[in-house]
Amino acid sequence: MLLSRLNLPLSSQIHPNFMSILLSIIITLIIFLYIFTKKSSHIFLIDFSCYKHPESQKCSQQTLLDRAKKQGIFSNDSLSFMAKGMRTSGIGDSTYVPQNILSVPPNLSIEAVRNESEMVIFGAIDSLLAKTKVEWSEIGILIVNCTVFNPIPCLSSIIVNHYKVRQDICSYNLTGMGCSSSLLATGLANQLLQVRQNSCALVVSTENTSSSVYTGTDLSKLQLNCVFRPGASAVIFSNKPSHRRRSNYRLLHTLHTHAASSDVAYGCIYQEEDSAGITGITVTKDLLLAATSTMEQHLQALGILILPLSEKLPIARNHIIRRLRPGEIEPYVPKFNRCADHFLPHVGAKPVQDAIQKKLRFDDGDMEASRMTLHRFGNTSNSSIWYELAYAEAKGRVRKGDRVWQVAYGSGFKCSSMILRALRDVEGDEMNPWMSSDIKDASCLVDLDTCAPYPYLFEAPKL
Repeated sequence: MLLSRLNLPLSSQIHPNFMSILLSIIITLIIFLYIFTKKSSHIFLIDFSCYKHPESQKCSQQTLLDRAKKQGIFSNDSLSFMAKGMRTSGIGDSTYVPQNILSVPPNLSIEAVRNESEMVIFGAIDSLLAKTKVEWSEIGILIVNCTVFNPIPCLSSIIVNHYKVRQDICSYNLTGMGCSSSLLATGLANQLLQVRQNSCALVVSTENTSSSVYTGTDLSKLQLNCVFRPGASAVIFSNKPSHRRRSNYRLLHTLHTHAASSDVAYGCIYQEEDSAGITGITVTKDLLLAATSTMEQHLQALGILILPLSEKLPIARNHIIRRLRPGEIEPYVPKFNRCADHFLPHVGAKPVQDAIQKKLRFDDGDMEASRMTLHRFGNTSNSSIWYELAYAEAKGRVRKGDRVWQVAYGSGFKCSSMILRALRDVEGDEMNPWMSSDIKDASCLVDLDTCAPYPYLFEAPKL
């Protein structure tokens, strides 16, 4: 308007370069706005694989006890304790044990221990790469987690050497993180894939039973001999949009809660020497208390992410009333079974499963995958949640759009969750460890009435 009043020629009103400068500024602003406001890249779970044990390693409880007796390294009290521990822990008669543990005398050399880890790790990875057809050249991130066994070179280096992986791979080796370390590793992969574009991350989770065998007489350390069994999982995540069509799941959330600031939680699972100088992992009677209290803290944060509005409103109302009138009403327990179609908690042992089921008010159907995995494979530590997902797939239960909630807890004390959404109907394949098992066709073969909690190590917490 002002320019028109001045009645100046257009060429004299605007500098020749003004439009190009203005256009450059606008484009720059658009780019900055896009960078700072765009949502994080979608992370896809292409597929996963669990180590499929050879039938030659299948071992009944009685066979394991007979071998332990022949080895002559356990006292009668220890053998009696382990017998009762296996009967009441929830494991079945078809779990697997490495041959070096069953030999007389047991072979617990570093070579035998390393061979156990290499067997399960390479088996899981080979199966996964065969299924997905993903090449090592596409994998830019490698994360390996194993709590007890920490060799030199580390497990991630063993993998790099075995497969002759590219030298610029971003490699991590996590130790001492407990049974929740697979989900902790997944959280790390998620963070790395947010900043490392056009890449894949391989997460390998395992535990070594040979290196964690306790041969002393301290009952609080013998429980691990009863329930822990070998196993491994391998999972490939990707942020490549081109991988969406070939992926089974999309990663929605990861969340981690660390309760080590509490001395009770910190010391409930503790590696130490007994009075005879034999190293073992102590499991105290505070375990259930630590597990349920840490889970409670974890669920408060997780509920904000995954609970529907119909559950968030009662929580807010309950919180306000309890603040205004303390002691009048009990805390509201959300219906977490409305958050996911498949609930896959770490198998732990039956007393821990019972405590979590009671805390969340879940029915036996919600706990089926966890109880069946403990019964069939024992506690494979950090990989157990993947054997559970394999169980759900083998049963043909994972349908497109389903939400899968995996939660694990372990020493430290830590609790971690991951929420996945199925991108397709997922069926079990021939590499699924459940497909050759008669249990896959059963609803739930675990006789809960015969699996009473073991009183010496576990005391029911006040829930």
